[in-house]
Amino acid sequence: MMTSRARTAIAVMAAGALVALAGCGGEEATAAEGGADGGSSAGGESVELTVSLFGTFGMEEAGLFDQYEEENPGVTISYETTQGEDTYWPALLTKLNAGSGASDIQGIEVARIRTATTELADKWVDLTQTEAADQLGEYAQFKQDAATTEDGAVVGLGTDIGPTGICYRTDLLEEAGLPTDPDELAAQMGSWEDYLALGEQYKASAPEGSAWTDSAGGLYNAIISTESEIYYDEAGELVYDSNPAVKAAFDLSAQAAADDLTAKFAQFEDPEWNPGFGNGAFATIACPSWMLGYIKGQAGDEGSGKWGVTSLPGGAAGNWGGAYLGVPASSENQEEAVKLAMWLTAPEQQEKVFAAGGNFPSNTTAIDAVADTTDEYFSDAPIGQIFGDIAKNAPTQILGPDDGVLKNEITNALLTIEVNDVDPETAWTSAQRAIDNQLG
Repeated sequence: MMTSRARTAIAVMAAGALVALAGCGGEEATAAEGGADGGSSAGGESVELTVSLFGTFGMEEAGLFDQYEEENPGVTISYETTQGEDTYWPALLTKLNAGSGASDIQGIEVARIRTATTELADKWVDLTQTEAADQLGEYAQFKQDAATTEDGAVVGLGTDIGPTGICYRTDLLEEAGLPTDPDELAAQMGSWEDYLALGEQYKASAPEGSAWTDSAGGLYNAIISTESEIYYDEAGELVYDSNPAVKAAFDLSAQAAADDLTAKFAQFEDPEWNPGFGNGAFATIACPSWMLGYIKGQAGDEGSGKWGVTSLPGGAAGNWGGAYLGVPASSENQEEAVKLAMWLTAPEQQEKVFAAGGNFPSNTTAIDAVADTTDEYFSDAPIGQIFGDIAKNAPTQILGPDDGVLKNEITNALLTIEVNDVDPETAWTSAQRAIDNQLG
């Protein structure tokens, strides 16, 4: 998933992560196309809409708030973003529970959507009872399912999703005698075991100081992103330590760590991770679509043409990250807020956000619209097709209230294998103990 730490880190890079995309629709969308009134606020009266997000959703960067104001005289948008989602969410919880203080539109990270649709279900406007109802069927099924409560209410409109592939350095692979064509590389990665075997080949001929992949934690997240049931089952019960998929993903990632196939970085936290994109510290990295802009920001112009993108081993489809826009029940401008949320998540706007920063659309029409997009920076990779195919086949994931805690503790345990040579089984036991301590 696009974790809070990931979205936060990307926010830091937003200014430098301009995306050179080819093939995206570049025409200005009209308000009618985007679903807004295109004339004025309700009743012709002026209204100020407040929007609170976290990190970088790409909407401001794509100029969407300014465009909406221009096309809807009388509407003023007051936008704010909190860089740390771990700071943003507790503050929002306080406001929602108090019934005041929340903005007219609030961002919801995918890791929080389970809580939003259960414990907080009555704190949001049910979008099935608004004019957004006709738009709800336009999002990827797994995205829509996650925002739906048990009784069928919908608490948020999908913004981006995180279809995940493998990004790789073509120059490093070529130097190590490995294929650089995305199809040829994918053909040699029929499974995650094949991916590690290819890593062993890379290690044997790799440029000095270069590892096969950046981190065991990143590898784990990519593997587990292809699963439907991860930490919780459909009944909401915690099953992480009995789910064989979790342990298998941990074991494979631990093997990569123990075999020195990783560069031993803590993603988004290790200060050496960012320079690693440009200095060749690693040859491959699990790569949600939103990672493209991050790579460009870190590797800079010198990295253009040195990167490629291909699918996950075995052609697996996974999703890592994404968010929603919800309208709190406490909003005094619910009708206008729903209109703005609809417009911001409509196909034309999601195309612009994708072009501005790489956040991949969740709206299926937008997914089709960007299907022909290629990216010169990534060796003209057909990123629209690659990530679109993954998005359409990604599983509906069962989400739980403490997904973030579980993932952080497991990836932290993997880091101890990489950095401190901790035995994998000891690391797994330590992760279980840490999770028990936090969840009670």
